[in-house]
Amino acid sequence: MPPRIAPGQTRGGGGGGGARGGRGGGRGGPRGGPPPRGGPTGGGAVSARTGPAALPGSHVQAVGVKRPGYGTAGRAVTVYSNFFKISSPESVIHHYDVISPDEKVLPARLNMDLIHHLQTIDAVDVFTPRAVYDGRKNLFAPRELPFGPQNSQEFDVCLSDDPNRGSPGENTGGRGPKVYKIRLTKVAQINPEVLQRFVQGQQSHDNSVLTALTALNVVVRMEPTMKYPFNVRSFFTDRETKDIGSGLVLWRGYFQSVRPAIGQLLVNVDISTGTMYKAGPLMDLCLEFLGRPGQHALLSPRSGMPDRERIRLQRFISGIRVKTTYAGENKTPRVVKKLSSAGAADLSFTLRDGTSRTVAQYFQTILNRPLRCPNNLCIEVGSGALIPLELCTVPPGQIMRKQVPPEKTKDVLEFATKRPADRLASITNGLSVLQYGQSEYVRQFGMHVEDTGGPLTVTARVLQPPKLKYGPGSAQPIITPSNGAWNMIDKRFFRPASIDKWIVVVYERQQRFNPQAAQDMIDGMLRSFKDVGIRVTDDKPMVSWQNGQGRIADQLRAAGTECFQRTKQRPQLIVVVLPENGNDIYTAVKHFGDVTVGVATQCLKSQKCFRAKPQYYANVCLKVNVKLGGINTIPDPQSVTILTDPRQPTIVMGADVIHPAPGSDGRPSFTALVGNVDSDTAKYIATSRVQASRVEIIEDLQDMAKHVLTMYMKYRQFAEKKTGNLAPTRLIFYRDGVSEGQFKQVLDSELKSIKGISPIIVVAKRHHVRFFPSGSGPNEQDKSGNCLAGTVVDQVVAHPTEFDWYLQSHGGLLGTSRPAHYNVLYDENDFSADGLQSLSFALCHVYARSTRSVSIPAPVYYADIVCSRAKNHYDPQGNVDFSDSATQLDTAQAEGTLEAYKRGFKPLHANMASLMYFS
Repeated sequence: MPPRIAPGQTRGGGGGGGARGGRGGGRGGPRGGPPPRGGPTGGGAVSARTGPAALPGSHVQAVGVKRPGYGTAGRAVTVYSNFFKISSPESVIHHYDVISPDEKVLPARLNMDLIHHLQTIDAVDVFTPRAVYDGRKNLFAPRELPFGPQNSQEFDVCLSDDPNRGSPGENTGGRGPKVYKIRLTKVAQINPEVLQRFVQGQQSHDNSVLTALTALNVVVRMEPTMKYPFNVRSFFTDRETKDIGSGLVLWRGYFQSVRPAIGQLLVNVDISTGTMYKAGPLMDLCLEFLGRPGQHALLSPRSGMPDRERIRLQRFISGIRVKTTYAGENKTPRVVKKLSSAGAADLSFTLRDGTSRTVAQYFQTILNRPLRCPNNLCIEVGSGALIPLELCTVPPGQIMRKQVPPEKTKDVLEFATKRPADRLASITNGLSVLQYGQSEYVRQFGMHVEDTGGPLTVTARVLQPPKLKYGPGSAQPIITPSNGAWNMIDKRFFRPASIDKWIVVVYERQQRFNPQAAQDMIDGMLRSFKDVGIRVTDDKPMVSWQNGQGRIADQLRAAGTECFQRTKQRPQLIVVVLPENGNDIYTAVKHFGDVTVGVATQCLKSQKCFRAKPQYYANVCLKVNVKLGGINTIPDPQSVTILTDPRQPTIVMGADVIHPAPGSDGRPSFTALVGNVDSDTAKYIATSRVQASRVEIIEDLQDMAKHVLTMYMKYRQFAEKKTGNLAPTRLIFYRDGVSEGQFKQVLDSELKSIKGISPIIVVAKRHHVRFFPSGSGPNEQDKSGNCLAGTVVDQVVAHPTEFDWYLQSHGGLLGTSRPAHYNVLYDENDFSADGLQSLSFALCHVYARSTRSVSIPAPVYYADIVCSRAKNHYDPQGNVDFSDSATQLDTAQAEGTLEAYKRGFKPLHANMASLMYFS
């Protein structure tokens, strides 16, 4: 069985936080809240103590900063959370290591089936009461297993009584069913008292705490894991499904995680979404994926199936389990390894007697009838056997663990999106699926979940937003956002840019976007430029239509040259109108503008800018102004003194790492660092790098920080005309995308990279904590039914010892808003909870691309954008492949590929280095 990840090495720590998909590091789930007092209250929810909780003991060691106190600023409100109280076991838990002698990595579901068979059939007397198992290396028992003085025993487990009938290419030497050897060895005893001490703030966060949390999570997950398809911390049921086409079906699922809180343990429950392969005949699934249902001949290379389509299909179905219809339904499912390159009638193999046969002939003998589609492809399974597609079916409930196709993202979001009241009802109803009370495992370990009283209530606070300052000529130069939103009516930018020359290049067909449509767009932009204060001396920009199949860079260069020949001025801005699905054109435009020639580019979708309203062009102006060096708005210095104190010049940095999608082996990770250069923390610059795949630590952080600091000092000297010491006295560092298990690693590495950095704050969005308004008035919830922007919680769902809080800084739009989780890893400046919470909330208001506060501080939001735009640094005509053709690479290949990616990564053009090109 597969090797275990040591406690603390998993993403999200040992206790089971969320995992972060394509973007790498996952943030652990929520970590509990202060202790409830008394039973259920009249409100139908368990009431938690709302006064200040005790602080951790002085002897306790924390990974990051120990909580210095609790915030008091803002207006107190009561909210519901998606937590339920859970009691800790009373007695010792026995921890066993699970290994098989050949150490072969088996699928978690097979491992679960083997242990289940062992406990219920092969060795019932040994496993009474039953132990719980995580599907990998950890087994936890409520009593010591009778293994004698060695504390170890080996078992032979066989799942099937059905002899393997074999298939072409397989060794069919009359072997019986497979026997798996499993050795269990006792490794530790877990005393639940460590958890009690930990939640009371009297115990440091160490391996014993992590293992105890792991054990509790395995206990609560065991029952649903045996019944339903599962994915680490979530399991899925077919009670609520949606067919989204392409052979994919969405299933509603439930996430659960036991988390330590202040004074107690809680279980976090949330709804989740699983993407499943559509059950039924494999041939139908393949044709649905290709978008040609019912057209069986399309799966035949003889009938002209392109190799490109075969490889795309192979990528989709590799790893899927199938059953064969010719050998009875009780046969163990086979795993698809790849697709054959030819049809069954064109694939031959040699029998033991030396004669040769085609796969089609072989199956004609087995079936006593010819194949219906003998020219169609076969699957190759792990043993090397070849089986025609038509003889395979896909069992239900198989999770698709690859990236969802981009065109299906909208369907997934629609299924996953629920308004707050509906989501809370769905979570509460989900308790009947989780059935904690009925779980023999939860009972055997002496645990109890208080799910009858409803979700835990929490006292939160709604913070005051910062005031924002606009430019001279505004009807209202200083405004206060209302629930995370404001508007640009009668307001001028704080520092508007000016445009002497600009051009328009249209990639939409002229029949769809004619000269009149182009003129309407230009007029709309000119009106908006005037409204926001952008000075334009060119009211008749040159317009040209181009073919998106051509070389984009040559076309844009020609348009710029023509502008120069006509006017003796080069354009400062190129506005590009894109057709639907114009992603490749977009990438080429950005490479040309940001990397090759250093000119601002603004892409518009033809459907959006055709007869667009003034609000659309006002939003475009927000982006254009900062790309040309302007500043849209600044936080009013009076309302964020922590940032604008002239005696304490402050730089705020945001950093992020983006990882390749699951299955994309050989692709690198990209890093980004963003920092402000101005004294108002409104103008940011960015730098980006390539590094080894799925490495969370930013390798070049020192060089990147040096670049940002140099730019900061230059701006203070030349743009702001500051004299004396130009260096900042404070460096505030926000870091995205780090899992709890990696806090120490990031702290040790990145703290050394930047001298004087303090504080370091990790911001996480990939978790399952949600808050729900308890009342319906405008002081309790916004129009979308979500908690108000500025809702902060630092007690009831906070960590027992670490300095953390949850802040919902944005107004809701669709579905249930997700608060950001902040963890202070390092702080030499002794910031208070109120200080850092209000600072973080203020920084959510300086995001240039919108007139709404955003969900995480602007610098870290920008770092996220810069990471996701990293592919724009590669020449679109070059040989670096960013398509979905992911391949398996060995270490040497991966290293060579990384070097190729590093060589191909072109730096930002010098013209763009001081601009917000990424907005």
